[in-house]
Amino acid sequence: MNILTFDTSLDKTYVTLSCNEDIVSSEIIENHNEKYHSAYLIPTIVSVLKNNKLKMQDINAIGTNIGPGSFTGIRACVTVARVFAQQLEIPLVGVSSLEILSKINSSDKNSIVVLDARKNQFYTAIYDSDGKELQQPKLVSKEDMLLMAFSDSFVITDPVSKKILEENGFDSYCYIDEKPELGLFLNKLVQNKLNSFEKDTFLWGKLKPLYLQAPPVTISVKNKA
Repeated sequence: MNILTFDTSLDKTYVTLSCNEDIVSSEIIENHNEKYHSAYLIPTIVSVLKNNKLKMQDINAIGTNIGPGSFTGIRACVTVARVFAQQLEIPLVGVSSLEILSKINSSDKNSIVVLDARKNQFYTAIYDSDGKELQQPKLVSKEDMLLMAFSDSFVITDPVSKKILEENGFDSYCYIDEKPELGLFLNKLVQNKLNSFEKDTFLWGKLKPLYLQAPPVTISVKNKA
């Protein structure tokens, strides 16, 4: 089975291809020439397939990050994933960015993921050492975030969250500083979900972006003469 996964919701674009559960290609694209890294999603997919002598028709399942994260990035990868899965009539698996990040933890502690959502709000989720979701992704205030059981857990953050936790006496792992290959985690999660659930669970029409807060909206007001 060929599984193509991609993620433009976090700090980079990750495109990963596996064949019969073995990773055969893993590409990471950063922002370049003032363009968002998500702008390189389609060219990177085309390159990955060409380098492995495959066509889109050879792909058996698609997986993507559904958020939370960059609103532009979420829209990009969810839209592309839905179009591919619909046209190819193949399973489409959505995974939250917080579950992907939880796989950084290789210890026997619970994983707490904390990401800055701006305006003193944070995206949080908790997973046990087996990957079971103990607290689903949600948006919380800074005050509620600081009440979480950080001392007994492996804490995964971004730079803003890490700084706030440090100021309050908590250690954490900043994924942006450490640069783990998140595309590999996404692909493995998709493999596991396909093996654990019926394929009807992963119809393209069921995939929805995980917006935990309303996307920013800019309203243009024209002055009347």
